[in-house]
Amino acid sequence: MVSRMIVVTGASGHLGRLVIAELLARGVPADGIVAAVRTPGKAADLDLGVPVREADYDRPETLATAFAGASKVLLISGNEFGKRVAQHTNAINAAKAAGVPFLAYTSILKADTTGIGIAHDHRETERLIRESGLAYTFLRNSWYTENYTDNLGPALATGAIIGSAGDGRVAATTRADYAAAAAAVLAGDGHQNRVYELGSDTPFTMAELAAEVSLQAGTPVSYQDLPAGEYVKALTGFGLDEGYAGALADADLGIQRGELATDSGDLSRLIGRPTASLADAVAAGLKTQ
Repeated sequence: MVSRMIVVTGASGHLGRLVIAELLARGVPADGIVAAVRTPGKAADLDLGVPVREADYDRPETLATAFAGASKVLLISGNEFGKRVAQHTNAINAAKAAGVPFLAYTSILKADTTGIGIAHDHRETERLIRESGLAYTFLRNSWYTENYTDNLGPALATGAIIGSAGDGRVAATTRADYAAAAAAVLAGDGHQNRVYELGSDTPFTMAELAAEVSLQAGTPVSYQDLPAGEYVKALTGFGLDEGYAGALADADLGIQRGELATDSGDLSRLIGRPTASLADAVAAGLKTQ
């Protein structure tokens, strides 16, 4: 009997949890899914009825065990800048050694051409996967709308959303949309050696985001565009690490250049429905404030 087990790495994170929920909703049996997590104890609240295995990107021996018997692995990119290429290398090598025939990877939109600094790790990971000989799918995600809507409190308090994106459009959509795309690839067939450029059906500007927040909150909110250096200073003033603040400003400059927008339609085709609207995303964010 051919194994049909799907391993989802980073399963205790926001995206990983949603992918598992989507797989179950698509009829994948719970015993055909493995939640692979760095710290199994922290995954106790997943409560999705799927097996949990330890999978620490920094400890290859745990990856070998986690991937054993898998027919497909979703490699959700790590979030430790400076360590990700080495961590992803460990995961790719472990998947190959375990005889995993297919690896899906959450990359960044236009990974092969974008000038956004954080794309370097994704570009290298894609190269390593291609060179591994494994069948693959690259899920090149644009931004999450939650990057903007999870913390609207300061914008409501100050009346401003700040950034360095100019009038550039970003094809941000919800984590749930990206999770649905990953689940469609993992639960379906015919996605081998495909690259999907994923983003919302309707990219938006920061001014449009601010206008939607203002409309729904009943509080005037505008977009204040800053030179990148000033944006970094503002972010560090809010307590962000300077390196992370610099990465956010750099990404905003990428938005100005159109590097986080796409008209591919890949995402809505994969999930079989329109992507979440900006209005719905803002409404969900305001409920949490």
